[in-house]
Amino acid sequence: MGSSFWTVCLILASLVSSSFCALPRKPVDVPFGRNYYPTWAFDHIKYFNGGSEIQLHLDKSTGTGFQSKGSYLFGHFSMNIKMVPGDSAGTVTAFYLSSQNAEHDEIDFEFLGNRTGQPYILQTNVFTGGQGNKEQRIFLWFDPTKEFHRYSILWNMYQIVFYVDDVPIRVFKNSKDLGVKFPFDQPMKIYNSLWNADDWATRGGLEKTDWSKAPFIAGYKSFHIDGCEASVNSK
Repeated sequence: MGSSFWTVCLILASLVSSSFCALPRKPVDVPFGRNYYPTWAFDHIKYFNGGSEIQLHLDKSTGTGFQSKGSYLFGHFSMNIKMVPGDSAGTVTAFYLSSQNAEHDEIDFEFLGNRTGQPYILQTNVFTGGQGNKEQRIFLWFDPTKEFHRYSILWNMYQIVFYVDDVPIRVFKNSKDLGVKFPFDQPMKIYNSLWNADDWATRGGLEKTDWSKAPFIAGYKSFHIDGCEASVNSK
């Protein structure tokens, strides 16, 4: 990894960390294809308004997903998402960052579906060197199926901050001096997916996906990326 790349990323990290929980900058609306591409089950992604909005569809045969074209080391990453409405038990709608090797780093938003009338659960997690077990779960203060809401990750050398509609809901500080691993030197791609996880997602797997309610549909828009793009040869 070249020294110039590290210099630029360190400057970016300093800028975005000038305030402890600085709000992510307002994203610029760009079409899906500018920064992302489908990764599997292409026919389960539907495009609207010239690609400014998409839907992911999950049925009994498959879910689907997409990822960023570039890899990034530090930045603000956000996505506007409308969750699967109705009976979504067993489904997981995900927005996360992940590196590409076995001992990977990962920063997760996972939205765990539920039975009709029961609230969604938002699970956040951080993996470092392939090790996770840092899950935290909250109930949202609104119904995420009614309209789009903005979910954001601020990642710099000092901290990771998870936001919901610009409200910080979790801060994971860099505490390497205390022996706690922190994602620092592995560039990550941005991933989004909708998939079946009824072996664990709802009440520990007790509630199974009701396929009579398929297809399950999640909406995505606002595909701007504000990060330090890594070189092709980066770790």
